[in-house]
Amino acid sequence: MSKTKLALDVVTDLRNLAGSIETLVFALESNQTNSAAPVEEKETKEKKESKKPAHPQKAKLPTLEDVRAKLAALSQDGKQVQVKELITSFGAKKLSDIPVEKYPELIEEAEKL
Repeated sequence: MSKTKLALDVVTDLRNLAGSIETLVFALESNQTNSAAPVEEKETKEKKESKKPAHPQKAKLPTLEDVRAKLAALSQDGKQVQVKELITSFGAKKLSDIPVEKYPELIEEAEKL
């Protein structure tokens, strides 16, 4: 494997890690807002959120970990061959070879299995 390919794999892994950390932070924040926070604090947050522009947010791409978990569940259900065929149908030998932009499509196809 070339050094360039290895470097690109590291970049992809770092992006996936950043996505996972972001998901974790959002989960932790939502747990904190659901806890018994003072009413004033909740009202302040609501005011801040209402001031934000109403731009539609881009759909968040699934992370490598999300896709891996979905495919692992299918494999454990006895669909290892179908999972492997699905990965190769995207022109890849392994899951990490599939571009992040294709993850939503990959998950959609996996749900059909």
